[in-house]
Amino acid sequence: MSSFKDREETYEKKFAHDEELRFRATARRNKLLGLWAAEKLGYAGSKADEYAKEVVRADFEEPGHDDVFRKIRADFDAAGVDQSDHQIERTMDDLMTVAVDQIQSEP
Repeated sequence: MSSFKDREETYEKKFAHDEELRFRATARRNKLLGLWAAEKLGYAGSKADEYAKEVVRADFEEPGHDDVFRKIRADFDAAGVDQSDHQIERTMDDLMTVAVDQIQSEP
């Protein structure tokens, strides 16, 4: 019976670890996305950093990444930045890969 309990505890620890990594990767992706969008919006320095933080905070509005996408889309539209929905979503996907790679390479 202890063998089953050990497997259960191992699975629970792995699940918790995977969820933490997913959260960290998503937050990192959102920061990178915010910096990318800030550049497109013409922001630099502390203004770009603050904008990236706004993008990270936008992800807490609802589950999924739609809230982040809507923020970027609305800000681009308001500023007249020419980026298609597909380009934004592709950048989100690409930056998620970068974020996961960065987190996996951390000591």
